[in-house]
Amino acid sequence: MNAAQEQIREGDSMSPSGLSSPGGASTVSPGDVVMAENKIPVALAEAVLVESVDLTGKPVTKGYDFNNPGPVEYEKLLDSYLQSGFQAQNYGKAVQEIRRMLDWSLAKEPIAEDEEEQFKDLQVREKVKCKIFLAYTSNLISAGLREQLRFLFQHSMVQVATSSAGGIEEDLIKCLADTYEGAFSLDGVALRKQGLNRIGNLLVPNKNYCLFEDWMAPLLHKMHDEQEQYGVVWTPSTFIHRLGKEIDDERSVCYWAYKNNIPLLCPSITDGSIGDMLYFHTFKRPGFVIDVVADIKRINDEAMKARKTGVIVLGGGMVKHHTMNANLMRNGCDFCVYVSTAQEFDGSDSGARPDEAKSWGKIRVDANPVKVYSDATLVFPLMVAQTFAQRDRETEFGKDRIFDKDYTALEHEAEKAKLTGGAVPKELNQ
Repeated sequence: MNAAQEQIREGDSMSPSGLSSPGGASTVSPGDVVMAENKIPVALAEAVLVESVDLTGKPVTKGYDFNNPGPVEYEKLLDSYLQSGFQAQNYGKAVQEIRRMLDWSLAKEPIAEDEEEQFKDLQVREKVKCKIFLAYTSNLISAGLREQLRFLFQHSMVQVATSSAGGIEEDLIKCLADTYEGAFSLDGVALRKQGLNRIGNLLVPNKNYCLFEDWMAPLLHKMHDEQEQYGVVWTPSTFIHRLGKEIDDERSVCYWAYKNNIPLLCPSITDGSIGDMLYFHTFKRPGFVIDVVADIKRINDEAMKARKTGVIVLGGGMVKHHTMNANLMRNGCDFCVYVSTAQEFDGSDSGARPDEAKSWGKIRVDANPVKVYSDATLVFPLMVAQTFAQRDRETEFGKDRIFDKDYTALEHEAEKAKLTGGAVPKELNQ
């Protein structure tokens, strides 16, 4: 009982006038409210002042103090988000989750009795890392997030990526012409008359797409020739790699995907300006083929072969579903961060929380995924600054990393036990 309730209880035997009845018995019936002089009614106290459980030792909500002497310490400011509550707290948890992706190695796991001799060596186990899947929508390339995404590809910080068609073409178009600042409130009819396309508060002139067509049309003929003459089977990812090779511009995400051989997948490759170009091409020369089946095998194999996977999803829609569904093939990813403004109340996959993905087997049941409800352009640059950008690019992201490592038979049984609630093999339960 708390102090306020104790104070009230002292007047429990008092009558409404403040006097006890003979023998000390209360003259107030059980349904009456005790109105002792200078006392809060008992019923009110019991309703409002419910006794609290002890939270000693729990994290305390506290923000950054700008009264601290000296200049603002921005790293400490961002670290304070974890204790600030609401989406700031989710941001802090997302940073922790990305760090877990980067920090994990097979050396952190117990060595199974049936492990291959090669992988009993601690130095080899240190090289087995978490394979990171990145999914991002086209509007983020249109915006300034392109530069942070390019940074990740340039330094091989992600291993598999998925984008929409706009995420591919806007990256290439920006190598040919600029995107400009606009406003959300600009009149659509007026912009149409001026040949300007609005993406939120950004503007893309029609001439940019004309330049893209001039660049793309002869390349399509060349790729069509290679299909007919040499039997080249183009898939969305090999098609995108070729575009990255031909653009030959270090500002481009596609260029670095090609340069570092990072699969950049886009099953909706025809849904945008590239689709327009392919459509125009059919009038001049029908028969060009892009095989999407080969790429579904590619992304699913990337997930299945990985020892651990982490997923970062910026936005929603196709890129989110395609990436998460690939991780279903391995009973879910081990680490996961969503950044999106989408809500779950319409039943959309874009808005679905990570817990829904657990029900589908796309996130492991023992994982600790995080969703940050925010525009990715606000928070993802800060996430990169606190995670990827702080790592040693030479030692942590070298070419000697290993991502594809099968579970041993005993480890596989342990993973099954996590899903079914069965017993973990005693050889691993140490």
